[in-house]
Amino acid sequence: MHVTLVHVHVKPESLEAFVAATRRNHEGSLREPGNLRFDVLQSEDEPSRFVLVEIFRDAEAAVAHKQTPHYLAWRDEVAAWMAAPREGKRYRMLAPLAARP
Repeated sequence: MHVTLVHVHVKPESLEAFVAATRRNHEGSLREPGNLRFDVLQSEDEPSRFVLVEIFRDAEAAVAHKQTPHYLAWRDEVAAWMAAPREGKRYRMLAPLAARP
């Protein structure tokens, strides 16, 4: 599995627009054949901070995601709304196990 947590800090005045654009990206991402999970989380303490939980079947599916029309539209649309550059961090899935016999 290819797991990435994307940390996003949005300008407070752009929250509503960011959430709307991110929901569109989320919906498109869920329809990708290599997508296993795509969650959008918002901090309760700091509403301008988000984490995107992206889990793809493999690295190739993650690369394909970044070439989709919905991702490219999201990337371009939200760029001006960032309070800081977004940061993606890769993680290794330990549990639950990816596949069970």
